[in-house]
Parts: sequence; C-alpha cells; structure tokens
Amino acid sequence: MLQIDNISLYFGERPLFNEISATINPGERIGLVGPNGAGKSTLLKVIAGEQNADGGSVKMSNTATVGYLPQDGVEPDPNLTVMQEVEHAFSEILELRDIYQSVQKKLENSTAGSPEHDAAVEEFGKIQHQMEDAGAYSLGADIERVLDGLGFSPSDFSRPTTEFSGGWLMRIALAKLLLKQPTYLMLDEPTNHLDIESLQWIEAFLKQYEGAVIIVSHDKAFLNSVTGRTLALDRGNLYDYAGNYSFFEKKYAEEMELLKKQYENQQKEIKQTQEFIDRFRYKATKAKQVQSRIKQLEKMERIEIDDYEAEITFRFPPPERSGQVVMKVQDLVKRYDDLTVFDGVDYEIERGDKIAVVGPNGAGKSTFIRILAGIEPYQDGSLEYGYNVTPGYFAQHQAEELNPANNVLDEMKTEGTRDSETRLRTILGCFLFTDDDVFKKVSVLSGGEKSRLALAKMLLNPGNFLIFDEPTNHLDMQSKGILQQALQQFAGTLMIVSHDRDFLDPIVDKTLEIQPGYLKTWLGNISYYLDKKSDQEAEAEANKPVQKDDRSISRKEQRRIEAERRNALSKKLKPLKSRLKEIEKGIDEMETRQAEIETEMANSDFYDDSERVKEVSLEYEKIKTDIADLLNKWEEIAGRIEYVENEYDEES
Repeated sequence: MLQIDNISLYFGERPLFNEISATINPGERIGLVGPNGAGKSTLLKVIAGEQNADGGSVKMSNTATVGYLPQDGVEPDPNLTVMQEVEHAFSEILELRDIYQSVQKKLENSTAGSPEHDAAVEEFGKIQHQMEDAGAYSLGADIERVLDGLGFSPSDFSRPTTEFSGGWLMRIALAKLLLKQPTYLMLDEPTNHLDIESLQWIEAFLKQYEGAVIIVSHDKAFLNSVTGRTLALDRGNLYDYAGNYSFFEKKYAEEMELLKKQYENQQKEIKQTQEFIDRFRYKATKAKQVQSRIKQLEKMERIEIDDYEAEITFRFPPPERSGQVVMKVQDLVKRYDDLTVFDGVDYEIERGDKIAVVGPNGAGKSTFIRILAGIEPYQDGSLEYGYNVTPGYFAQHQAEELNPANNVLDEMKTEGTRDSETRLRTILGCFLFTDDDVFKKVSVLSGGEKSRLALAKMLLNPGNFLIFDEPTNHLDMQSKGILQQALQQFAGTLMIVSHDRDFLDPIVDKTLEIQPGYLKTWLGNISYYLDKKSDQEAEAEANKPVQKDDRSISRKEQRRIEAERRNALSKKLKPLKSRLKEIEKGIDEMETRQAEIETEMANSDFYDDSERVKEVSLEYEKIKTDIADLLNKWEEIAGRIEYVENEYDEES
C-alpha cells in the first residue's frame, strides 16, 4: 500500500496541505477532486517525488513503482519514431535484446559440440527465459495495441515524434505509462487530449488495470465510469469518500447543507452572546457572567463557509432571431497540400440546433468548425450564413490573442460592451477570477487562466450562432456547471467540439460525427450516439460473412493435413504449457505461504516481537508482489496459448 502521512506544504503563509493523510490500496481506482488551486496536481507531484513537501512523508514498499502523467510539458526524444520512443521506456527489454543478439552470434560462430557452443546454448536458454519473463516477445504487439487504442494509425508508428502536436505527444507519454504498468498510476487530466473513441478505450483499459489508479479530471462521466473512491482536497484538508464522483457530489452537498445550518446556528449563538456582553459589560453584578461569555467566544471554533460555495449563475442576453437556415454548406472541398480533408461535403444547420461534433483526432473536426466560423479558407464549394446570423467563436488559440499589458478586468472592457464593472466581475467570477484576481496582468496568467479569460470575453458578445472548440478543458466542475446551465438556456444555435459527455448530454440534441471521408448526423445527444454506434458495430460483426474454402480434397488427405497441423500445434504449445505449469506451481506455493503468514499475523502475541513483525511484514509484501508478477506472467502465457489455439481454429 501507499501511505500519505501528514503531508504539509505552504505557499507563503497559506497552507496548501494541512497535515493531510490517506492510504492508497492496491488495485483501487481513485478520483482526486477539488476546486482549481486546491493543489491536486501538486499532490500528485509530491507522491511521484517530483516536489518536496514541507512536512510529512510518502511511504510504499521497495518493490512498488509510481508512474505520473503531467498535464503538459512532455518532451520525447526528437530523434526517435513513435514506436522507438515508446520502446525506449523499456530499457530492461532493450538490454536483453542486445544480449540475445550477442549470444545468437556466439552460437553462429561456434562449432556444434564445442565447449563454447555448449556454453552459448545454455546462455541462450537463460536469456530466452528472461525475455519471456520480461514480456519481450509480446512488447511489439502490446505497443501497437495501446497506440491503436489511443488513436494512432499504423502509419504513425514509424513517424518521428517531431511531427506530432503537444496533444499527441501527451498520448505517446500516456502509452508509455500504460505499458509499463506501475503499481501506482497517476494521471493529471488525461482526457484533455483524447477524442471520444480514445476516451472509451482508455476507460475500458483502466477498469482492467491491475495497479492502483489516481486520476485528476474535470470529466465527470469519465470519473464515474472508472473510479470507485474519491479524495477531495478542500481548504488544505483531504476528505475521503467511498464512491465515485456522483456519490461524492451527493454526500458533499449533504455535508454543505449541514455545515450551513451549523454555521447559521453558531452565528445566532455568537450574536446572542455578544448582545449579552454589550448589555451587561459595565454592570458589576454581571461581571463574572460577562467574562465567562467573553472566554466562551474566544474559545469557540468558528465555522467558515467559503464564498465560492455561494450559488453563481450566468445567463446569456437574449440573442437576435436568425432565419430558419443558419448556415448552408455545399460541395465543400478542403485540402492541405496533398491531404484532402473534405471532398464535396454538404451540410445544413437550422435555427435552434444544438450540435455536438465528435470523431477521431485528425478527421477534421476543428478544421470544419473553423471553416464555419469564417477563419479557415477552403478550396472549393460554398458556405452561406442565413439571414441575421451573427457567429461567435471560441478556441484555445484565442488565449494567445489577449493583450499581455492589460489586467484581467481591463481586457474584458476591451470587448466594447456597456456592461457595468459589477457585471464584468460577476462573469469573471464564474470563470474563477475572484477578488484581486481581476487585477492580475494577462502576461502573468497561466495557459489555463488565459483560456478562461478568452472564453469569458467571447460570452460578452455571444451572437446567435455559437461555435466552441473544447471550451471545458481548463474549467473546474463549478465553472463547467455554470457554462453548461447558461448554454442549456441559450435560445440561439450551438455547435460544440468536445469529448466531455456529461457536459454535452443536457445541452445538445444532435451529434455530428466527422470521420475521414464522411460526415453523419445522429438525432440525439452523445450518449444516444454512442449507444447507436455500438449497436451498429455489433450488428455488423454478427452479419460478417464467413469465408469458406471451396477447394475439395480427399478425406484421407484431409485427415493427414489435420494430423500434421495438430502435431505442429502440440509442438508450439508444449513449452508454453510447461511454463504455465511452472508458474501455477509457484503461485500455489506462494499462496500457501501467504496463508501461513496471515494465520501467524492473526495471533494476538504476534505483535509483541517488533523485529519479527518487521521481518514477516516485509516477506508478506514481497509475496503479494511476487504473486501479482506471476499472475501477470500466467496471463501473458495463457494469452499466447489462446492466440496459437485461435490461429489453429481459424485455419480449420
């Protein structure tokens, strides 16, 4: 297990962590949540050993490993291809491959029967065994499987890493972590760079992951799907909830309601006590009671409720009514040099449509909405806005167009609206700019803060046809909820590129799927689209024609061929099954010893001998780790047996 023990960390005089503690058990799926600035990313860095705490410690067994995926800043080797970069994470296997090749040369250059040859044969057997244990034989296939799941095509595997954007580089880093399978896997906003297909794949992967997983994410649907426990950072403290994000949300709301009642009761008590003190302060007959009340107030532990707990709402001004047809696209052609993204696309948007845009990264989602927003040129076809249509467009790059010399509030004022300063500050508060934050210079804002400011600016003059490209990437749960509620009430037309199902589902009523080569509209929200897509794929698989071999051969010849194939299969499977039996025997022996230790530890006098406790505990942890390793190897060998048997069945 991983023990977070009384961790303290200060930023100036403010405690970010106030002696927080938690235990992470093997195999747990944990969501780490809290408002922006609560310290979620910092806590992951402390656990990963990338940042020092001011007090406390992080403890785990010597055999445990930690894998950490940051939000950004990943820098792969520019001289490697995607496949090489991922393989590079497995230095042990690469070293074994080098030894394997070296021993192979010894075999080729020595005479059969000679001492050198015999020694090389023995060494060759050992290295093969080591490579099998390390998973070297399945590494290539495993890498391809994970890269494919994360959206890379086979042609991408041999491309240099320098050809990929920051989002794709994060996927490469994620692939390396998933394949290394650390004991404790920590992911900081892993969904920001994924499309809907990759998101579904990683959900399924993490549900089957054998180690513990700790996830920081603002994607509620993702957290609900993957996690079963929630740790919440709030005002320097860490709270533990035995359920997913929705469970936490419900319990937290109940706790806040109770806290508000306690706060109100305490305020009444404080008021009554203070009135008594003020009334009888100068009466000698009441001096003793007054002093008692004063001490009572001084000792009272005050209940505090932060301002951000207050209900904040944002509502769009009523948009002007547009014509029935908001936009009409005909025979659209878009190319980048030799790459054709769209070839003769037709599409029409009507007033009041609320459209989610989904599809794999690289299919052209962002390109399509930039064309609709009028900021991306195209080669052929036509695009026409309907009557009285005023588009509003938001994308992450707009954050770079802010004036670095302005402060946050002044940047809002450049939008030229007549909104009062109070109104501007209210909107900024919806997007986490509170109190003196509005006077911070744009030049000192983080990337996420700039994106939130750009979004707030866009909402001042929204138009009646709003186009968003990943608007929620830098919003916390509260800000997402405020934007979601505002968009639900918006009376105009919407088009949103996002993979956040929980955010989109209550807003949209159509889903535009963009795939390489075609567009398709689904008359429902994201959940409807995913369900229907899954049904279609299952039906297509069920109706797949079975390929039959029409060649006629004699019954005798057929029996001979089948006998040869069975013999070949037996030869292939024999060493694998032998190895499987060895592993099963090892697991049985270790589980027997594990049971013996558990019996010993259950004895009341076991803990009297501290040295014995330490010795047995270390052995117990090692056995659990070894059993897990053997189970992994068992699954790998069993998988190889199944693969060989399936090949045989398919050929039959």
